[in-house]
Amino acid sequence: MPYKHWRTRRPRKTCPPLTYGFQAIVAEKPKAAEKIASALGDASKCWRRGIPYWIVRRNGRLIVVASSAGHMYGPYSSRRGFPVYEFEWRPLWEYDKSSRHLRKFYEVLAWILPKAGSYVNACDYDIEGSVIGYMIIEDLGDPRRAKRMVFSSLSPIELRRAYENLQPLDVEMVEAGKARHEMDWLWGINVSRALMEAVRKTTGRRVILSAGRVQTPTLAEAVRRWLETRLRVPQPVFNLNIILEKDGVEFPASPSGWRPSTRKAAQEIARELRTRPYMTVKRVNEARIRIKPPPAFNLGDLQAEAARLYKFSPLRTQKLAEDLYLEALISYPRTNSQKLPPTIDYARIIRSLKAIPSYSGLASRLLAETRGSLRPVQGRKDDPAHPAIHPTGIPPKNLDKDHFLVYDLIVRRFLAAFSTSAEVSRIHVALEDTWGRPYEAKGVVIVREGWYYYYPFLRPREARIPPLKAGDRVRIARAGYTTRWTAPHPPLSKTELLKWMESVGIGTEATRARIIEVLFKRGYLESRGGKTVVTELGLMVSEIVNELFPELGKPDLTRRFEEYIEAIRTGRATRKMVVEETIRVLDRLLAEYSRRLEGVGRKLAIALGVAEPEVKCAICGREAVASDPLPLCKYHLEALARIRKALPSIARALDTSQEEALRLLASRRGEAGQWVVEVARFLLEREELASHY
Repeated sequence: MPYKHWRTRRPRKTCPPLTYGFQAIVAEKPKAAEKIASALGDASKCWRRGIPYWIVRRNGRLIVVASSAGHMYGPYSSRRGFPVYEFEWRPLWEYDKSSRHLRKFYEVLAWILPKAGSYVNACDYDIEGSVIGYMIIEDLGDPRRAKRMVFSSLSPIELRRAYENLQPLDVEMVEAGKARHEMDWLWGINVSRALMEAVRKTTGRRVILSAGRVQTPTLAEAVRRWLETRLRVPQPVFNLNIILEKDGVEFPASPSGWRPSTRKAAQEIARELRTRPYMTVKRVNEARIRIKPPPAFNLGDLQAEAARLYKFSPLRTQKLAEDLYLEALISYPRTNSQKLPPTIDYARIIRSLKAIPSYSGLASRLLAETRGSLRPVQGRKDDPAHPAIHPTGIPPKNLDKDHFLVYDLIVRRFLAAFSTSAEVSRIHVALEDTWGRPYEAKGVVIVREGWYYYYPFLRPREARIPPLKAGDRVRIARAGYTTRWTAPHPPLSKTELLKWMESVGIGTEATRARIIEVLFKRGYLESRGGKTVVTELGLMVSEIVNELFPELGKPDLTRRFEEYIEAIRTGRATRKMVVEETIRVLDRLLAEYSRRLEGVGRKLAIALGVAEPEVKCAICGREAVASDPLPLCKYHLEALARIRKALPSIARALDTSQEEALRLLASRRGEAGQWVVEVARFLLEREELASHY
C-alpha cells in the first residue's frame, strides 16, 4: 500500500512564525492531522525538529494542526517492589525506552499549544483517542477553552462537517479511559512484579514476566483449551458410505438418527446393502428459506472473516484496516457496531464506488436493484461512537494485495447489506432399506442469488438431488464403511481467543488483538508449524496466577471492572471509586501471595529451566506429582486416568483387546491429544504396564 511516511517530502517554502491566539487542533497521528488540515483549507505543511505540523486559514481564523503519535502519557511510579499503589501521569518518553520517539512530538506540541487561544481534540473518537487528546491539552494548554471534533471517517466531507459542529469535551469518556489505564497499570505492575520477585528470590535472576487484568484470563482460556487438546482421548466412529443413483444422477445418503456402534456391525450392514441394493423413498420435504443479508462489519467480525478466508491474524487485520482508515478509504474500524445509521449519504458512497473498476458492476447493479431505496440490514450489536465499518467511496490508489483483500471484504459486505435476501431450497429425502433402517439424503439449491452476488464468501455449496417422490425405488450404487476417530476440538488460535474475549466481554475492539500478541511476546504462547501452542512458562504462570490470584484468572472480575468503566462513561460512577476498589482487591490478594512467595518462585524457576524438580516425570521431565505405579507429572497423570477410563469402550467398538486399543491410541497422533499419545507409547514400551491397563 502506498502508505506515505510523513518524512518523505518537505516543502521548500518557509512557514511563518506562530503568533498567539490561533486555534490548535490535536490529532492522534500525523496522517490524520494531514487529512484534517487538507479538509479545512489550503494547508501549509511545516516542520520542527523533523516533526510535521500544518497551518491553514478558514473563514479568517488561523488554525494549526499538530499531531501526537498515539498515547503520550501514562501512569508512573518511582517506587520499586510491590505492592505499589501511588502513581502519577507522566510523558511516556521520560521513563519508557520504547517510547523515546515520542519526545520530539511532545516538544513540538509543547512549543505550539501554549500559544493557542483555543483547542480542539481531533483524536479518534473513542475512549483511547479522548484520553490522548485531553491529556495533551490538559498538560500543555487549557481544557476550559477546548472542544471535541467527532467523526467516523477521514473523508473531507465528514471532517468539514465535524469541524463545523464542534462538541463539548467528552469528559466522562476521558475519565473512563483514565480509569481503565490506571486500573490496568495497578493490576499489571503489582502482579507482574510479584511473579518476578518470586523468581528473583529463588534463583537470583531477573526474568521479565507479566500478568494483567485482561491478559491473564485470556491466557487462562488459552491454557484451558490447550489442556483439553493435549488430553483428548478420541473414540472410533463408523460411517456408512452410501451412494444412491436415480435416472443417472448419483447422490449420497447416510443413516438417519443412528450409526453402527461397532466395526463388526458396520461391516455387516455394508454387506447387507450390497446384497439388496435398493432403498425406498418414504417422503420428500422441500423448504424454501429466505436468508437475510449479513450486516456490515464491526471489527471483530472483520477479523474473524479475514482469518477464515486469508489466515490473517486479528492484529494484522486491525493494522490493515487502520491503514485504510488513515487513507480515508473506510470509516473508523475499531467499532463494535453492526449498524449503518440513516444519517450517512449511502447513495453518494455507492455512486462513488461505480467509478472504481473493481466495483463498477456491483454498484450499478445494486442501484438498479434497489431503485435508489437504500435500506441496509441492521445487526444486533451497536456502538455509541461509530457506525459499522463502511467504505467512504474515495477511490483507492495502488493498494497492495493484503490491504486490497481487507478493503474488498469491507466494500462487498457493505454492498450486500443493502441487497435482497437470498432464497435457498433445502430438500430432505427420507428413505428406508429392505431391513427397515432409516436413511436420509439432503440437497441444497440456490433459488435466488440476492446478496450472495455481492458477498459470495458465505454462499453455500449446492448439492443437487434428482426429482423424487414417496414410493420411488432408488438403486444403491455403492455401499461401504470407514472408520474415523471423533474430531478434535478446534485448534487453539488467535482468532478463537479473540472470539472468546468478545463473548465474555473483556477487552475492547482496540485492545483485544494486541493483548493476544503480548502473550506471544512474553513467551506464554508460541507459533509452531502454523499452530498456536502454550509454552511451559505459560502453563506455569497460568497455574500460579489461578491458584494465588483466582479472581484475576477468570473473566468475571475483568468483566465487572469493564462494567465500572461503562458506569464512569455514563456518569454513574467515578474514577476514584473504581481505582479504590481495584486497590482493595489487590491488597487482599497480594497479602496472601506474599506468604507463599518461596513456593511460587520454585515452580516458576522449574518452568523457566533454571531449577530442577526433586522428582521428574518419567515421560517429560516435569516435576512429578505421583509415583505409583510410576512417577508422572500432573498432565501425564491426567492423561493416564483418561486412557484407563476410555480403553474398554474403544476395545468393544473395535472388537479387539485393550492392549490393541492402546496400540491404536498411540498411533493416533493428530487425533488423540499429545499427552495421551505419549502415555500410550510409554505404556507399550513397558509390556507389564500395558497388560496391566
